[in-house]
Amino acid sequence: MFAAERRQLILEMVRANGAVSLRELARVVQTSEVTVRRDVRALEAEGLLDRRHGGAVLPGGFTRESGFPQKSHLATAEKTAIADLAAGFVEEGEAIVVGAGTTTQELARRLARVPGLTVVTNSLLVAQALAHANRVEVVMTGGTLRGSNYALVGSGAEQSLQGLRVSRAFLSGSGLTAERGLSTSNMLSASVDRALVQAAGEVVVLADHTKLGSDTMFQTVPTDVITRLVTDEPPGHDDRAATELQALADQGVQIAVAGGPGAVQGPGQLGAESAADRRGPRRDVPLPGQRRNHPPGAGGSAPQLRPAGTLSEAPGSRVADLAPRRR
Repeated sequence: MFAAERRQLILEMVRANGAVSLRELARVVQTSEVTVRRDVRALEAEGLLDRRHGGAVLPGGFTRESGFPQKSHLATAEKTAIADLAAGFVEEGEAIVVGAGTTTQELARRLARVPGLTVVTNSLLVAQALAHANRVEVVMTGGTLRGSNYALVGSGAEQSLQGLRVSRAFLSGSGLTAERGLSTSNMLSASVDRALVQAAGEVVVLADHTKLGSDTMFQTVPTDVITRLVTDEPPGHDDRAATELQALADQGVQIAVAGGPGAVQGPGQLGAESAADRRGPRRDVPLPGQRRNHPPGAGGSAPQLRPAGTLSEAPGSRVADLAPRRR
């Protein structure tokens, strides 16, 4: 395929999907990521698209939201690995909330095997994935159906979550930055996600590396409210993604990396987290914009690493707490 043909195909994919990873572009045009990166750089110079960490987006600063058919074919291998790892943080008998998204749908398919689980969701896709799980109770919110992502939104969904309390919330989104946290392109979806956060003791964000550094219109979860990020291993050449991960860790977010032997490497100490470490007392999540409360005597110091251990639930993956360099 000639360079002009490749670039035309790349441009058509970005226009159709809003955002596409370099890995996906390389797979479709059947060339290396190095070549695709050179093509994306040339298209950016012409003002036809913008580069982002590990991918390309429509020009204009904020990515628009893709529909479900487009999202379901993006970063599929990464979403599968993230879902496999995230499922290891869910225990028997828990009550959790799961937001809408293709990555959370993958998570729901794995949660069908967890006995005694109660899942509250506004996603028809999540509910469908759990519909035949005999040992899992599914609670749907009310609301108005938003067809582009098969989610229930609006005041009905938000009101049905009032007074709810669960152990964890699992959310995805369109973009994630250390400065602004998790964001999405739709106001109604963002409002429901904020209501899901208020119901949970911990917030776990599922985001593949292509979303790191991307910022979209509506903030859903501020960085200081995110307990843990589950992501995939960024490509070795993507220094900006690694920098973003370290910046998130500096703000107290625990980083869980799914993938091969090369987990995210930061200047601080890396340690695996054991399953026992995860079964701590439930912590209240502050309102958006508020900081987490540190334990008595901690003052304003950075959080300490937990003891090293093993995570048997996700063989071949690694859970890492990146030590904050500064606060």
